[in-house]
Amino acid sequence: MGNLCVCMGGSAKCASASTPFQSKVNPRSSTSNSNSKASRRSSSGPEKPPQPAEAPTAAGEAQAVPPASLKSFSMADLRAATKNFGSTSYLGEGGFGCVYKGWIDETTLAPARPGATNAMMVAIKKLKKESFQGHREWLTEVTYLGDLHHENLVKLVGYCSDSDSNKLLVYEYMPRGSLENHLFRRGSQPPLPWSTRVSVAVDVARGLAFLHSRDVIFRDLKSSNVLLGPDHRAKLSDFGLARAGPTGGKTHVSTRVVGTRGYAAPEYVATGHLSAKSDVYGFGVVLLELMTGRRALDEARGVASELLVDWAMPMLQGERRKVIRVMDTRLGGQYPKRQAQDMAALALRCLQNDPKTRPSMADDVLPSLELLLQPTTAKSTSSSSTTTSSRSPAASATTPVHRGHRRQKA
Repeated sequence: MGNLCVCMGGSAKCASASTPFQSKVNPRSSTSNSNSKASRRSSSGPEKPPQPAEAPTAAGEAQAVPPASLKSFSMADLRAATKNFGSTSYLGEGGFGCVYKGWIDETTLAPARPGATNAMMVAIKKLKKESFQGHREWLTEVTYLGDLHHENLVKLVGYCSDSDSNKLLVYEYMPRGSLENHLFRRGSQPPLPWSTRVSVAVDVARGLAFLHSRDVIFRDLKSSNVLLGPDHRAKLSDFGLARAGPTGGKTHVSTRVVGTRGYAAPEYVATGHLSAKSDVYGFGVVLLELMTGRRALDEARGVASELLVDWAMPMLQGERRKVIRVMDTRLGGQYPKRQAQDMAALALRCLQNDPKTRPSMADDVLPSLELLLQPTTAKSTSSSSTTTSSRSPAASATTPVHRGHRRQKA
């Protein structure tokens, strides 16, 4: 689905397997930790959530069958909640449509006045009526977020689907916006400190581990789809491209190629083969963004280095002590160098060309990141740089990292 700017993200999805990935959206600027054991439940436990249900109508269009657990809003409700979708409620626009802020009662979920007792702010996505693909993604999001509940997934409060083809989604409001905005928008706001970046990485890993334990592949992991709450706790958003993972002993599912250039795994771009390890690759790219403060795709870096993976790899595959060359200069060196080296090593493992050699989110990636949350013994970045081993951060990787996938087309 399209992304929001203030509270739901930024860059757009790529097109199909037969066309190059493109960035299309021009955004407008603007709860507690889970038990790690719950995040690591195997896929053999709870049943996977149902797939989006569609019933063809006489006109050949698809009718949504949303989960009963979600609130069904009327269009009149949402007009009242957003002041008739006025300009003062407008937050941004993406491929899905426009996004507005609104106010509803915490208990009854009825429209409320801003500042009223028990009033809470929500973010409301309004689908463009002419977008059939947007409808499919609307239905996918309603289906998954109606059945999947986790503290590191954005909460879907309800939806609207009326006889006039209006399709809307109502979410909890994430006041600090997207990770993308915090990492890349140069302005008055201070850069995210290193400790917050590590915490965000852990939250994202927990969300992905939970999805994978339910045999769900997120498929569109990127910094614009990571939203931050008031305490900088991170949640995954935008489930329009999510789909069920392979079953019956299969290693992947075959599907058309959609996603965002710079984050999509090379084997998925080349063949359409999708697995949980495709999400792991995208997570590796997000780790690089957290470390470097650079976008996954930036044409200003030149053709050879426009992808962050291509730009960073030559500097990360050498000696561990040279990781400092890729670190975000806005951090001012205020980070434990050993932690940065360990995160770089983990990113390289996630970015392996062969999906079989990438680590599992629940059994490997998440435990490795949770170790970084523990108190560090590093005294300073300068002192640690003199005692760090020169062992390559990619020492545990058994296959070379793919570096040419930006030219491949499925």
